[in-house]
Amino acid sequence: VVRYSAIFTGIIYGIVHQRTLQRQYDEQKAKHHVAHREHLIEEARKAYAAKKAAEKGGASSLITDPDDPRFDLEKLVESWTKES
Repeated sequence: VVRYSAIFTGIIYGIVHQRTLQRQYDEQKAKHHVAHREHLIEEARKAYAAKKAAEKGGASSLITDPDDPRFDLEKLVESWTKES
């Protein structure tokens, strides 16, 4: 009776311990997934902000109005060649 009780207790302990380890692994994996997504979102926000700043900075320094005294034809033609 003692032998079978020990075997049965060992099997039950193994099942419970495996479930505990699997639950901890799943929680750790979920946290890692969330952290990775947050990191990707933050990188995308930085890239978008840099892109918008570059577009805004490039558009504000380029003057397309020929009546403006700061108008520069060479810069305008250069920007057209970069776009195409």
